[in-house]
Amino acid sequence: MSWMQRLYDTYERGMTLDLDEDQKPMPISHTLQNAHIEIVIDKLGNFVRANPKEKFQVVLPATEKSAGRSSGEAPHPLADKLQYVAGDYASFGGQKKHYFASYQEQLKTWCDSEFAHPKIQAVLNYISKGSVISDLIKAKVCYVDDENTLLTTWPYEVTEENPVPTLFKALPKEAGKLDQGNALVCWTVENDGDLPSETWLHPDVQQRWIDFDAINAGKQSMCFITGEIKPIASNHPAKLRHTGDKAKLISANDSSGFTYRGRFESDSQASNVSVEVTQKAHNALRWLIDRQPKGRNGDQAIVVWAISGKDSLPAMTSTVDLDDWDDFDSDNADQSANHEDATVDLTIDLGQQFAAQLQRYMKGYWQGKNALEPDETVCIMALDSATPGRMGIVYYRDFRAKEYVQMIERWHSEFAWPQRITKEEEQEGKKPKSVTRWIPSAPSPWSILQTTYGNIVKSNETLKKNLNERIMPCIIEGRPFPEDLVNLAVNRASNPNSGEYWEWERNLGVACALYRGFHHPNRQPKKSKQKECTMSLNKDNRSRDYLYGRLLAVAEKIEETALYVAGVKRTTTAARLMQRFSQRPFSTWNTLYRQIQPYIQQLTVSREGFIHNRKMDLDEITSAFEDTDFTNDSPLTGEYLLGFHCQRMALRSSKKDTPDTNAETETTTAAE
Repeated sequence: MSWMQRLYDTYERGMTLDLDEDQKPMPISHTLQNAHIEIVIDKLGNFVRANPKEKFQVVLPATEKSAGRSSGEAPHPLADKLQYVAGDYASFGGQKKHYFASYQEQLKTWCDSEFAHPKIQAVLNYISKGSVISDLIKAKVCYVDDENTLLTTWPYEVTEENPVPTLFKALPKEAGKLDQGNALVCWTVENDGDLPSETWLHPDVQQRWIDFDAINAGKQSMCFITGEIKPIASNHPAKLRHTGDKAKLISANDSSGFTYRGRFESDSQASNVSVEVTQKAHNALRWLIDRQPKGRNGDQAIVVWAISGKDSLPAMTSTVDLDDWDDFDSDNADQSANHEDATVDLTIDLGQQFAAQLQRYMKGYWQGKNALEPDETVCIMALDSATPGRMGIVYYRDFRAKEYVQMIERWHSEFAWPQRITKEEEQEGKKPKSVTRWIPSAPSPWSILQTTYGNIVKSNETLKKNLNERIMPCIIEGRPFPEDLVNLAVNRASNPNSGEYWEWERNLGVACALYRGFHHPNRQPKKSKQKECTMSLNKDNRSRDYLYGRLLAVAEKIEETALYVAGVKRTTTAARLMQRFSQRPFSTWNTLYRQIQPYIQQLTVSREGFIHNRKMDLDEITSAFEDTDFTNDSPLTGEYLLGFHCQRMALRSSKKDTPDTNAETETTTAAE
């Protein structure tokens, strides 16, 4: 269980970090819950007032059994549901079993110990009166019908003057009904000079429960994590991803039924983990998940962390989404404006400039006050649950920090390609403007999923999780990228008519990135498939596929410009024939070339310089084909997209032309 050792060490380090108390890992012997009612009492245990709560979380004391309870009787020591804390719950027709006796007994045992606290004694004094529900009804927090039975629905007409009570909005419903006995009560004890009044925020109350729980834990045995003789856990925590999460990483209920014992005579023969270790490890994992919300994918959670608690490099993100990453614009200019003054030569390899920036960024993890040490440990863990009660570790690896950063740097370097990025930019005295740029970046896993399978991944959680699990080892371990996903991306990028224009341009950038990374010599094990692909236009590349892609881009540019001059907005012939072109390039090119002749003639009059340059491009590309490559009508590989995209970008930023059509012709939608 190396993962548990790592999480245990992380907890110990995390508690020493210079963070606010609410930012540190949760203390042991406590659990996180949604509270629905705050009851305020005085130091003698007299009722003062009650306040309903909505979306209100508290860290409350818990026993080993109550922290992992999903059903049955297991009272929390202090804050708990009305079915536990209210002695008069059954008198008001409570639908659930009444567990007041066990709650009261447990609270009294704590108060009778050396770890008692005046606030806890006040709570015991109050609940012993057996008037919790009565007081809540008088305070108009709980509600009953004419027969003094707790309501399960709100029977009155809802208006602005008479809204639904807060408790009825906050409690979960089943078949349209709720049980007020499910409302969790937290306690505030007002006592001058003893602050804070809230028991869940009082550090002395927390520590006294931790000390009391430690001496009343389970049987003593050797903990397999620390090697020390300590109380051994028989019930492990849940609520890792959110307060309603009942899935557990470790299940151990072999006291009856022998469900999980297997060939062992007792659970201790398999593995012993102390109560302290399992609580600290699970609290550390819960803390990490909360700090990395971007790692959530439905029930799937992915966390990356350094044992030291320092900031670690995220794995499942695009380059441009890395923290403090400076945008690297392939044009160093706004793609949504005319480029009359553009001087960038895109025949220079942008990969060299991008690699230099990436190296500067990665050096930041070895410099500064919070820099990682090369030999410290960095871990990555992916969790998922197939059922509501069982959670599994679907991926786990730990690395030396230097090795991990090198792997992530390889991914961002080898899979980098100009990606279509749209951002809101502020304008002085005006509304923010959507600006589109092509920025070199490795695509995010989410972009890869959308490109390979389209919008189906938005509604198919299982597919999304499976694809994430396939992509993860490629990013973290440098494994070859799955060829089937590359082919799916190429096929989708070859069909501009399958969706919105911006979607196709996104797919085009992602497909080129995947093709480039798949064939990279450092990642592709088969020499016959190894290929160096530059991010910029490579006029020395005489590959049939690359050259045909360049031809398609020039044809698209000619017609696009002609349509702009004529004031016509429609899809170009090149876009309509692109999918067919990828399957039968020679025969499709003959058709396409005939189609663009009227546009060439039209532009010869209005844009003589522009059309002269495009004719030269066509002649140059056609003459670069070797032997019979040009007349070969077999399907093209994904390399044609690289030639198409590089030539397209070069034409858009060429200083020889002033292509008015560099302006974005499509409207950026909210879906983008």
